[in-house]
Amino acid sequence: MASLITAVCLVPSAFARDVSIGVFAYQGEYAAVSDWSPLISYLNHSLPEHRFQMHSYDAAGMRKAIGDGQVDLVITNPGYYVTMEAEFGLSRIATLESMPGVRAGHASGSAIIVRASDSPLRELTELSGKRVAAVAPEAFGGYLVAARELLRFGIDMESDLQELRFVGLPMMNVVQSVRSGTVDAGIVRSCFLEQMEARGQLRMADFRVLSPRRESGLPCAVSTALYPDWPIAVTRQTDPVLAKAVAQALLAMPASASGMSWSVPADYQPVHELYRELRAGPYAYLREITPGGLARRFWPWLLGLTALVAAWIVHTVRAEQLVHRRTAELRESLRARQAAEARMRDSQEQMEHLSRLSVLGELSGNLAHEINQPLTTIGNYARSVLRRQSDSKLTPEAITEACSEIVSEAERAGGIVQRIRHFAKKRSAVREPLALTPLAHEAKRLVSGMLANAPDIVIESRTPGGCCALADGPQIQQVLLNLIKNAIDAGRGLPAERQGIRVEIGAADKRTLVQVIDQGAGLPEEQREQLFQPFFTTKPDGLGLGLSICKTIIESHGGRLWAETNPDGCGMRFIFSLPCHESSTASVSCPRC
Repeated sequence: MASLITAVCLVPSAFARDVSIGVFAYQGEYAAVSDWSPLISYLNHSLPEHRFQMHSYDAAGMRKAIGDGQVDLVITNPGYYVTMEAEFGLSRIATLESMPGVRAGHASGSAIIVRASDSPLRELTELSGKRVAAVAPEAFGGYLVAARELLRFGIDMESDLQELRFVGLPMMNVVQSVRSGTVDAGIVRSCFLEQMEARGQLRMADFRVLSPRRESGLPCAVSTALYPDWPIAVTRQTDPVLAKAVAQALLAMPASASGMSWSVPADYQPVHELYRELRAGPYAYLREITPGGLARRFWPWLLGLTALVAAWIVHTVRAEQLVHRRTAELRESLRARQAAEARMRDSQEQMEHLSRLSVLGELSGNLAHEINQPLTTIGNYARSVLRRQSDSKLTPEAITEACSEIVSEAERAGGIVQRIRHFAKKRSAVREPLALTPLAHEAKRLVSGMLANAPDIVIESRTPGGCCALADGPQIQQVLLNLIKNAIDAGRGLPAERQGIRVEIGAADKRTLVQVIDQGAGLPEEQREQLFQPFFTTKPDGLGLGLSICKTIIESHGGRLWAETNPDGCGMRFIFSLPCHESSTASVSCPRC
């Protein structure tokens, strides 16, 4: 029947080019042909070089036809147009004015109807918890417009109704559902009831529109706001010349018998806002921008991200534990190292002290004799004074001479004792800038004071002014005393001319050099190589620790101790070097140790 009507309406010319117009048939194919055949006839008459043909589709069929390139022009409701505009790139060229006096931009809406005979519902706000019939979730006038309107009253049709039933096309199914009482209300496009009554398919008196509005010029009651009327749009494949010709023809089209005409394209932004608010159509992706939606859409990525975060947390916790454990181990190791260093320092100080006592023990063989001499002299002078006094021969000159000698000998004995006490004193190392020449003279006096027949010790200083060593004085003095004592032992029993010792103090390459030279028998090479090893000694009663401790003392000061054959003749020379103290290089003289 529809094909017959289409064939009657179309008057193609022999050489016309086919132009396919897809029409959304919300009320079935027959109604679509009845509604749009006058338009097809007008276009065929106005543009005889083309042969316009009409094809009716439901929503799914329209989308498929556009996707397959089967239509050149599309006539559909505002909602489907906006959806397919975003999906297929449709471009509207005119907007329908379906009724005289109704603006094209405010013509489409929805009417929510109930049965007039027994329904207690009057307002849209009363629909919460009720059963409502609609065409389809994507239907514009048959669902979406009403859904947005109810949302403004705080009613979400997807969650606040007892039942939302989609009955599909034709829209008359909604009316039948309301009439039969299977639902409490139904959603139809604006003026649908009036059109169906005009066709004799229902009686307006049987239904009532909830929250009715009377918009200016609109001859029917609606429950919602109004949106633009249906557009006619071209697809991407449509020839622009054809689109322009059709637009011009439509704008020049006189109003039909029913009052239908076409105007310039209306503003469809309100339709976009409707879809954006409902998160439907081209804005359906907004539904996914929720925690649940994002979780459903990106769950594989979220699962992977969660696994990565969990792995990172485990790794961080494990790394933190490892850091704490390693830090504790390091602190424990550091404490153990510090304790070991402290014990080593204590042992070193003890060894140095014992070494000093050992040196004193070896040198003090004649100490009693040396100290006894000044004491005997003091006693002799005292007895001489007493004897002269008893003989009445004591003169002031004799008293002065005797007292002077007593004082001199007492100071000599006290000096020997003081130097021994100072040398033997157990103390902690303290480093300070000091000159080595005075230190060598002090060691010489100590040796000379403790030995009855001390050999001749010559000290030669060629140290440039300001070259000092940052060192501990008693420790360096211990080294000097040890080397001098070894030099004395090396010359023991030899002729007197070979018992002399020479101490040379010089500087080279920012280092102070101290040489203790003897003229003894010297040492074979194999013994020289072991001289500084602990417990190696060439003396029958030696411990073999003296030179080892001296080497440790010098090296702890950043210096070096070594031995070599005396190049000037027989004997050995022991040499140690110490770095010059930098801050002292500009000084004129070094402080006394």
